[in-house]
Amino acid sequence: MTTSKTVQQLQAQWVTPENFRRYGQVIFPSEHGKSFDAEDARLVLDKGTPRFYIMRLHRRGRRFHTITRHVQCTQCLGSLEGKDWFIAVCPPNNNIDQPSLEDIAAFRIPGNCFIKLEVGTWHAGPYFEHEVVDFYNLELSDTNVVDHFTHNFLNSHSLEFEIL
Repeated sequence: MTTSKTVQQLQAQWVTPENFRRYGQVIFPSEHGKSFDAEDARLVLDKGTPRFYIMRLHRRGRRFHTITRHVQCTQCLGSLEGKDWFIAVCPPNNNIDQPSLEDIAAFRIPGNCFIKLEVGTWHAGPYFEHEVVDFYNLELSDTNVVDHFTHNFLNSHSLEFEIL
């Protein structure tokens, strides 16, 4: 028996500090010597050993059917070499085990900034059309082992998303 799936399109908007606030922060370059303020990333990395690394991803396209969250730490992502990329997010709601379909949004991230995801923010990505993109990633050393909760929309709703 074949189950049909629906593909829901998400229109990506260029990320700004204002439109991304529900999900985390956008950090743009600042002048050297600037004092710490509200424009700096507010990190939560106190539940383990922080891990900062460069992850190489190969052509990812723009479709997804799973979305993940981490409830013990913030996560920072940014591309190297100035390459734009996409991410889909849903606001944190740590009392519920699945994201709210109505609250899923997609963003286009320019290559001159990074994003910080709030603790518990659901996220799918990074996605891109380039052959290869290197991303720096700041999370805990065991985030993907002990703090990796994934929801599969194909299983729950016969649904896949496509970022436009």
